[in-house]
Amino acid sequence: MVSALKYYLGIDTSNYTTSAAVCSEDGEVIAMERRLLPVAQGGCGLRQSDAVFAHTKQLGEVVSRLRAALPEDAEPIAVGCSTRPRDVDGSYMPCFLVGRCNAMTLSAAASVPMYEFSHQAGHVEAAIYGSGAEQLHGKRFYAFHVSGGTTELLEVSEDGTIECIGGSADINAGQLIDRVGVMLGMHFPCGPELEALALRGIASGVSLPERPRVCVRGLECNLSGFENKARQLLDRGVCAEAVAMYTLEAVALSLAGLRDGLIAMHGKAPVLFSGGVMSCSLIKPKLAGDGMLFAPPRFSADNAAGIALLCRARHIGGKKHLRDN
Repeated sequence: MVSALKYYLGIDTSNYTTSAAVCSEDGEVIAMERRLLPVAQGGCGLRQSDAVFAHTKQLGEVVSRLRAALPEDAEPIAVGCSTRPRDVDGSYMPCFLVGRCNAMTLSAAASVPMYEFSHQAGHVEAAIYGSGAEQLHGKRFYAFHVSGGTTELLEVSEDGTIECIGGSADINAGQLIDRVGVMLGMHFPCGPELEALALRGIASGVSLPERPRVCVRGLECNLSGFENKARQLLDRGVCAEAVAMYTLEAVALSLAGLRDGLIAMHGKAPVLFSGGVMSCSLIKPKLAGDGMLFAPPRFSADNAAGIALLCRARHIGGKKHLRDN
């Protein structure tokens, strides 16, 4: 008789996406569901109250679709959820309360334990899985978390503790991409559309209007000036394709500068790239090299796979992959 599938459920309710995922007893991600939060045309994000409302409407549907992808007799072992942006004191966003409350309800109804993690730890764990770099567990390595809400350079210690050691001093890379995209009439979040526009420009032989002048000092960079530069380029009559290419080039070169600063300061070590911005095919090549690790887009953008995997690791009592409660 074939035994019923048993699984670990992960839930993530970030400021941009409602996500749920399951992994099996042996640590294989077997199903993922996600849905972007709705943003009005011309908007550059959501107020927390609107994000909470949207998650409340969407999470039940997302989890239901996920459950429908599993066998009828499948049984949960434990539930994990993201409850805060980062693993630092005072890290808090109301949108994560939606996932936490639903996770508490599901764990109580199924009489299984619930575990809490940070959104950032979930991103890093998903990128480890997606890049096939499980050998990083239990070792010190560095990671970039690059998204609309974060552009941080992280040191991950042997025990899974995450410490921010650098990143952007002003706006985040995803914010820059979204602001320029909205400037060009795109719908938030603008990453995929801006990338598609830049790729069309490259295919059509459009040239960069100029090389971005990056501002990187050690492990810190500044990105806000590129938003002003994009507006100036448009005012000069530069085509939208070239502006899109310029913006993504600016992000890529800034991250490359941080990577080079990291190597100069700390020597060569594995560097993992995570977060939605790292889904961009025009940014990755600028960062590729020995020891540079990338996950496919589905494990780079907001997802709950990392939370499900952390839930499994915590439940089986093995080495903590990334710090949890």
